[in-house]
Amino acid sequence: MRTPLCDLTGVRHPVVQTGMGWVAGPSLVSATARAGGLGILASATMTLPQLADAVREVKERTDNPFGVNLRADASDAEERVDLLIREQVRVASFALAPSQRLIGKLKDAGIVVIPSIGARRHAEKVAAWGADAVLVQGGEGGGHTGSVATTLLLPQVVDAVDIPVIAAGGFFDGRGLAAALCYGAAGIAMGTRFLLTSDSRVPREVQQSYLDASVSDTVVTAQVDGLPHRMLKTGLTEAAESKNLLRRLPDALRQAVAFKSLIGMSWRQLITDGLAMRRAQKLPLNRVLLAANTPMLIKSALVDGRPEAGVLPAGQVVGMIDELPSCEELIDRVVTEAANALSAVTPVLRSPRTGS
Repeated sequence: MRTPLCDLTGVRHPVVQTGMGWVAGPSLVSATARAGGLGILASATMTLPQLADAVREVKERTDNPFGVNLRADASDAEERVDLLIREQVRVASFALAPSQRLIGKLKDAGIVVIPSIGARRHAEKVAAWGADAVLVQGGEGGGHTGSVATTLLLPQVVDAVDIPVIAAGGFFDGRGLAAALCYGAAGIAMGTRFLLTSDSRVPREVQQSYLDASVSDTVVTAQVDGLPHRMLKTGLTEAAESKNLLRRLPDALRQAVAFKSLIGMSWRQLITDGLAMRRAQKLPLNRVLLAANTPMLIKSALVDGRPEAGVLPAGQVVGMIDELPSCEELIDRVVTEAANALSAVTPVLRSPRTGS
């Protein structure tokens, strides 16, 4: 099953593992790459030296293509782009639209640029700037997300741009890949489904919290970090909904300072990044502080194994998942199911009168 995404990035299968903070490290990314998918390293929770080590570790584990997800508004974004160029990483993905200059710099170095977008106009903008493909996430997806369903957003974007479109939000099996291809997408991206694999670094007891969840056990709230964020319902999310903003700010400040220390940021860099986020997202200052608090809340749950004290990002597909395959088993299954689903449609399309 070869699509324009495969031709563009050099992967065997049109399946992308998204760059999830604290989750998409070298082990998960290399396992995805070895299985023929496109693994994406999450760099936002890494220092620059840690990112350099992670890139080299993936390259030691596999010769297959992989990518790195970058924050376009980070104060050291330029240095991270230079690192990708030096290491000749195949794909640079972005959670926010990068500047036209950064896109050009990466493309001149032969690196494929894939921004994530949540609206048709954003796709049109980055396509005009030279992006090679776009990743479109509908409201079903986990983490920061929009309100438009994938089934509505995807065809809008496919019709609006002439570059490959990757569909995200609500995908977990081969039927979803087949449906995305029928919409005109070049592949699918999955986060929650890859988080729930045996190659994931998330502690097994935390993964069990996901496996026990139903489709209705996620909630989209802006009360945790100031931005719409889909996550599992927990005591923390309920407390965030009940507390007013001023009561949450002291805890948020402590978490932000802890994150600063953990990844070695200077105060100047922390403030610069916060102001950049404020401009990009048009957030008031108090909401920026809440957003700075999020990485540590996610770490508490996904790394430290304390889901009751943190945030568990999750797409609605969490209720459809009940086991932990390896990345290889997952990707093979998705591609096989998609091929079977597409083949099953063929007899339905035949005219009973003519057989053609």
